[in-house]
Amino acid sequence: MSDYVFRSYGNEKFSDFSSEVRSGEKSDKKTFAVKFIFIVLIAILILEAVIYLFVMPCMSTPKISWTGVESSTVYELNKIAGSALQKTWFKFDQEEICSVLTTVPGIEDVQIEKIFPDKVVIHVTERNPVAVTFVSQNERTVPLQIDKNGVLFQGNVNSLNDSSVLLISGIPVENIPEGMRIPAKFHPLLQQISEIRELNKNYFAAVSEIHVVPKEYGNYELVLYPVNSHTRILTDRALNEDALQYMMIIVDVINAMKKNVEEIDIRYGAFSYRER
Repeated sequence: MSDYVFRSYGNEKFSDFSSEVRSGEKSDKKTFAVKFIFIVLIAILILEAVIYLFVMPCMSTPKISWTGVESSTVYELNKIAGSALQKTWFKFDQEEICSVLTTVPGIEDVQIEKIFPDKVVIHVTERNPVAVTFVSQNERTVPLQIDKNGVLFQGNVNSLNDSSVLLISGIPVENIPEGMRIPAKFHPLLQQISEIRELNKNYFAAVSEIHVVPKEYGNYELVLYPVNSHTRILTDRALNEDALQYMMIIVDVINAMKKNVEEIDIRYGAFSYRER
């Protein structure tokens, strides 16, 4: 009888323990299921965020911004680039855009920066004029600007009022299309003008025009026309700061003498003048 009671009591305790174990297992499974569902939902939200924030923008037309555009307009450049700007961010061809835009005579260089996921920045470097000349086109006389490398282009009309941008005449440019370079023998002159423009003093504010006079064997000389003076100055092709300072001194001396001087010759280090 006692053995029966003991066995019954022991079985009852074992049965209660088993129930607790099964209950704990069910609770762990529920906790695991809740955690798993939560992790899946978070993963789905992250995936959707990646798709909407990164993947979808990359598959659409990028947002394009321009820098350095002054002489042209963004509308004109967009029209020139055409359908190349309508490609998706992934297919956006930087070299193609650069090659198209650099055909514009007034543009010297183009740099393109792609910013993930949907932005493109186009950096434009426009040509800086050092001189301007006039040519005949379609029975009209139009100004064309020249940069330090001798490239002809139509730039910002405001630069025509810049006293540091010289008027140059006498260079044979009638048959040179816009975007092409003037003859190589005149490139040193433009380099000299560019170097003088970089000085602190605006020497060219005192000069209204430089006329190029071709000579034999491909050489040339220069005729400078000072501002507010009827006297022209003949000089050689070595145009520099010293030559301009010397020219100004001579003009001041002549004006002080109140002579009716038509021409001053300072070529080859000599000085002479001729009256009218």
